[in-house]
Amino acid sequence: MSLKDKIIFVTGASSGIGEACVRGFAAAGARLLIAARRRDCLDKLAAELKVPCHCLTLDVRDRAAVEAAVAHLPAEWTSIDILLNNAGLARGIGKIYDADQEDWDEMIDTNVKGLLYISHAVIPGMVERGHGHIINIGSLAGHDVYPGGSVYCSTKASVKALTFGMRLDLHGTGIRVSSVDPGLCETEFSLVRFHGDSERAAKAYHGVRPLTGADIAEVVLFCATRQEHVNIVDVLVTPTAQSAISLVARKQ
Repeated sequence: MSLKDKIIFVTGASSGIGEACVRGFAAAGARLLIAARRRDCLDKLAAELKVPCHCLTLDVRDRAAVEAAVAHLPAEWTSIDILLNNAGLARGIGKIYDADQEDWDEMIDTNVKGLLYISHAVIPGMVERGHGHIINIGSLAGHDVYPGGSVYCSTKASVKALTFGMRLDLHGTGIRVSSVDPGLCETEFSLVRFHGDSERAAKAYHGVRPLTGADIAEVVLFCATRQEHVNIVDVLVTPTAQSAISLVARKQ
């Protein structure tokens, strides 16, 4: 299916997987509706694209802001064809009994509630038009749990369950729902998790060739370009060196 002139709404578009997907969609000729908290990054990205692009400075945790942003889109941007729920993060590696609870709130509010807020605002239009595609970026962490990652993993397990629930709720509407779940992927993920500690973040990728945002964008584009009678339900993507969430072959 051609993406030329389709409207693609990407959250968390300012870096990492989101940015890579935006570039992939732009190369396919899509029109890009891009949202993130960092407006300077969005403007820089939009200036590099050769397709129509509309930027939204948006924190998906803010339900009122999400509702207002979608409700007040310019008329030419309202018929969203594909929603890529990419905004998400991890914060800290704390145990249940000593973790920073503000980190918990940020992960739950972004990864779960933020996805719900965006979806709730966008999906009614898809239902009314009788077509659309929702692609959620999950994680290998939604399939397994590792020490210190219980809350992050639970948020991604929620994304997995919500994706399945969306498919059930949208049964018979013609709207497709897909999930792409990356394993170890080198983006700003670890830098954000460790609150800007670049040395600690770099250790997450030491001795291994991780996935990149571009790797995941290729898979997302594959899901988005299937014929309309084909829905890629779930795709789990890991580096060759990663056999499980806590089993990574690292070279010294």
